[in-house]
Amino acid sequence: MTGSGRGPRERMVFSAAQLIRRDGVGATGMRDVAAHADAPRGSLQHYFPGGKEQLVNEAVAWAGRYAGGRVARFMAGMAEPTPSGLFAAMVRQWTEEYETDGFAAGCPVAAATVDCAAYGASTREAAAAAFATWREPVAEALTELGVPAERAGSLATVMISALEGAIIMARAEGDVRPLTTVARELGPLLDAAAAPH
Repeated sequence: MTGSGRGPRERMVFSAAQLIRRDGVGATGMRDVAAHADAPRGSLQHYFPGGKEQLVNEAVAWAGRYAGGRVARFMAGMAEPTPSGLFAAMVRQWTEEYETDGFAAGCPVAAATVDCAAYGASTREAAAAAFATWREPVAEALTELGVPAERAGSLATVMISALEGAIIMARAEGDVRPLTTVARELGPLLDAAAAPH
């Protein structure tokens, strides 16, 4: 999740996502984004004529694509792919971050969702679209793993909801236990959904 190798516009979107996940939308200023991205301040208006709302919405969209793209990597990394293994990999990304870097950052999509009342309908819509962008590959992976198509979307929603809630609780408690708990408790339910009927 580095910003290197990108142009100034892409670096600013990436930087906005990183700052939002740490500080929330309200505390993330345009100048902060430019400084974090090592981009000229004047370029903000050039690349984001819609101002902060446009930048936030693009950062949220980026985060949804990033999360959705991780699903294929998680699947490829499992010797014997299972629904519980996929969820464990999704959770492990966060437990490893928290054990290495502390509990300062969460999901930028969740942060934008919490703050969207102050930023209007477009930010709520961007957050909803980002969650859908993430949910779709999770549902497709579950279908590949034997979960009936009619349940895959619902279970993808349960997985993402459980993960997001556990991230919030882990940050509040300063402990990865909520994350490890949801992985342990939800795993058997997910695998049972893929079992032959």
